[in-house]
Amino acid sequence: MEQKIASSASLHLSRLARDLLTPVLEWIRREQLEPGARLTEQALAKALRVSRTPVRAVLEELERQGVAERRPSGGYVLRTLALPTPEAAHAPVLDDIELLCLRIARDRVAGILPHEVSEADLMRRYGISRPILLRVLGSLSEISMVDRKPGHGWTFTQTLTDPAARAESYRFRLVLEPAGILMPSFALPPGWLAEMQARHQAMLAAPWTETSAIALFEMNASFHDGLAAASGNRHLAQAIQQQTRLRRFSNYDWSWGRAGVVASCRQHLEILEQLERGEREVASLLMRRHLERTSALPPIGPRPPE
Repeated sequence: MEQKIASSASLHLSRLARDLLTPVLEWIRREQLEPGARLTEQALAKALRVSRTPVRAVLEELERQGVAERRPSGGYVLRTLALPTPEAAHAPVLDDIELLCLRIARDRVAGILPHEVSEADLMRRYGISRPILLRVLGSLSEISMVDRKPGHGWTFTQTLTDPAARAESYRFRLVLEPAGILMPSFALPPGWLAEMQARHQAMLAAPWTETSAIALFEMNASFHDGLAAASGNRHLAQAIQQQTRLRRFSNYDWSWGRAGVVASCRQHLEILEQLERGEREVASLLMRRHLERTSALPPIGPRPPE
């Protein structure tokens, strides 16, 4: 039986170390290591083309989960073949406010919540205090998912499940994301390309399950947010991050089957390959094509047959 990494146990990890969990686990599988095999920082850092510091943090996390064992003489050995699943390794660490935002957004998308709600109704439905609710509504308001009504109550605004709002979002991103890659200040942090390539390859190699949607979304979010941050333009980066938050709360799902996963990953990998070659103009054109293709997909709805 496979064990899963608990989100609370990963709070201490850096974002890079958390992102390296799946590539490390996939490397162990690919190398077909047996219990007792040595796990060295140097070998893993070389295989993943990153520094040894985040690898060391991943090994410490695997030790805490009982997957690896530290030797008194130094280094680690593999302890078990029951490795965490890739989707569990990349389960995002969400705080209580984010979890409530996600729950309320999902209930609205599902039609469980009406267009207009009162604070009293929300407090009763979710069993939370007014200060907590106001923090949640404040977070949803920041990304324009709710508006306070004159007097009392709140109104849900259009979300990305609405065709017009979804189209507007993609048109907005089509203006910004390809342009960000062409910014004179564009610079990727060391190891980011290799990390993204490894995560996408791991996603392509892993079997698709219902819980894979969260890991896929977070990988896609890291890809688009990472490129926006690399633009060196803080306003562009903040705008794309806001779009990501809106998509996370209103569209934390994947309805396009395994074929859609493969298409998305391969399109991302093409962009990464051109960036690795220094061909930013080609990468920008590929980003535009990727967003146009994705915008043409039907909105989230009933899950199609695989």
